[in-house]
Amino acid sequence: MDANKLLSRHGAGEKDFSGAILHQANLKNTDLSGINLCAADLSGADLSGAKLRGCNLSRANLTDADLSGADLSGANLSEINLIGAELINAKLERANLQKADLRSANLVNANMHEANLTEAELSGADLTKANLNYANLSNSNINEADICNVDLTKSNITNQDINQTQHPTGIPHRWVSWAGSH
Repeated sequence: MDANKLLSRHGAGEKDFSGAILHQANLKNTDLSGINLCAADLSGADLSGAKLRGCNLSRANLTDADLSGADLSGANLSEINLIGAELINAKLERANLQKADLRSANLVNANMHEANLTEAELSGADLTKANLNYANLSNSNINEADICNVDLTKSNITNQDINQTQHPTGIPHRWVSWAGSH
């Protein structure tokens, strides 16, 4: 399926595009809020500036996709593949990223307020200046991630080992739990 066909069918009211193959599709600045793209292949797609509020992208492949400035608030992104994806300034408030693969993703200045990142894979990700307040990062892997200037206010960061991360000085080398603190 190409991007134009998806947009035409979506414009006619269709919402279920689970399993769609949209490799390298140009969906820049489109409004796809509430769409079901479960298990879809959007690898290399341009979704920068797209509105994807409340959509279902669980188990979708967005490897190397551009989601810079995209609004994914309240989206189901569980078990999504976002390896190497660009998520600069993305809005991910209250998004479900449980077991998401965000290795080497660029999340600079992303807003992940109240996001569920339980068991997420964030190794090598750039989280510089990301907002993770009230987020749940329990049992996620942030090994070799850049967490400089990250807002972790009231976040649950249970069982985090930051020995291999880039982080500000003064943070303990072993986070047992910061849930409810700071």
